[in-house]
Amino acid sequence: MGSDNLWHIYKNRFSDDYRIGRDAFRSILHEQGLNIRQRHRAVRTTDSRHNLPVYPNLVKNVIPTRPNHIWVSDITYIPIKDSTARLGYRFCFLTLVMDAYSKRILGQYVAPTLEAEYSIRALKMALATLPDGFDDTLIHHSDRGCQYASAEYIKQLTSHQVVPSMTESGNPKDNAMAERINSTIKNELLYGKTFTSLHQVKEALDKAILFYNMERPHRSLDRLTPEQAHGMQGEMKRHWHSWREEAIKKQNMMAV
Repeated sequence: MGSDNLWHIYKNRFSDDYRIGRDAFRSILHEQGLNIRQRHRAVRTTDSRHNLPVYPNLVKNVIPTRPNHIWVSDITYIPIKDSTARLGYRFCFLTLVMDAYSKRILGQYVAPTLEAEYSIRALKMALATLPDGFDDTLIHHSDRGCQYASAEYIKQLTSHQVVPSMTESGNPKDNAMAERINSTIKNELLYGKTFTSLHQVKEALDKAILFYNMERPHRSLDRLTPEQAHGMQGEMKRHWHSWREEAIKKQNMMAV
């Protein structure tokens, strides 16, 4: 999760009497070989070559200001060792639905295939978190994959008055927030783990997502956890500069 986030958790867990400095903390990580290397994406999970209806990108110039303002979703793969498979491993597929404001993961499902029914299960899990009587505008943003464009997926959205939004191209930047949470799950929380069954993946993900939601601080949330941020409203203090949000704010000011 990066040395800064680890350092923040470390500070909260130990008193000044036992705490070392941030630079010393970083040095220990480096000396122990704990710096991570990014994995390369190798499996295609998005198939937009279909004749299903697609929807315009409604979030490219919007900054979420409250929970349940924008949800983002994506599908990623996780390898499972399998001696009977041609390459010695097979894949399972994880659908995540995340709140764009709080970064809280609201829905998730691990499946053996890319069929739409499994992504719908993740969506239903997220929809179940909406408070009773919720009637604010909620946008669900995804790529143009056939899972998200399927009739049943769209039916679930519209029946809950959720507005579908999709990327305009195959550029990952059009759904960058969802791509980022995929990376966090795989390259931080599941880093170095080897799985031999779908059950093992599900168990590990349940623990990883619980830790992510409840304990992992975010620099984009003023060091709050997603669970804490989900109870907030208004602009969050960021500990990094967002050129995208700065450009959106300038554009909105000029339009007034």
